[in-house]
Amino acid sequence: MAFFIDINCDLGEGGTLTGSDESVMPFITSANIACGFHAGDPVTIEKTIRSAMKHNVAVGAHPGYPDREGFGRRKMAMSSDEIRSLILYQAAAVKGMAEAAGTRMIHVKPHGALYNTAATDYDLSMIISRAVKELDSSLVLIGLSGSQMARAARETGLAFAAEVFADRSYNDDGTLVSREMPGAVLHDTGLMIRRVIRMITERTVETLSGKTIAIEADTVCIHGDNESAPEFVMRLAEALKAEGIILRSPVKG
Repeated sequence: MAFFIDINCDLGEGGTLTGSDESVMPFITSANIACGFHAGDPVTIEKTIRSAMKHNVAVGAHPGYPDREGFGRRKMAMSSDEIRSLILYQAAAVKGMAEAAGTRMIHVKPHGALYNTAATDYDLSMIISRAVKELDSSLVLIGLSGSQMARAARETGLAFAAEVFADRSYNDDGTLVSREMPGAVLHDTGLMIRRVIRMITERTVETLSGKTIAIEADTVCIHGDNESAPEFVMRLAEALKAEGIILRSPVKG
């Protein structure tokens, strides 16, 4: 049985296209580009798009709450119309800049608190899904495996890529452990690689409490703002290929 996986990375979040961003590009298959609200700026968006094109990496938008101070990790009270406009504005910017550069945007992945809230909030997930479909019905929505975003994408007719995380711990219900909790973020490279391989080939993951739960893995997230990201993603890509796992962006699957 053949196994496929997309390696996605959140990029363009440092205000400039950093050396770390450039270093991970050869080993990933999808780039989630900050749209300027939680991080990033127009110049960085364009540079990241062109870097992705050079490395044959799929371009995607990474919209978040308008919260640069909190890096988009703080939940904000916004109306349905505001959320819709928020998604359309940010994703359309990346889509337009990608087309101007001679490529097309493939996916949308919400960022931070917007992503985490939508994972368990069906109504918010529907607002996001409908906005993405309104912009371009061929786009892939990336969201947490087993989340309400998966349900919303299915009900709106959007393609969905179930995302897993190499460096994050899971609760027993499949949600991510809050970063404020001990053990939420993993640092052992060998452990993270073994967990990713297990999530892909066995479709299970061990939670923080030690329970084994089912999980779907279409794409695995690498955090580009981590200094060790370039070395880790290189080792991960090598390990996946050694296991016979084929790397490809969701659009090709």
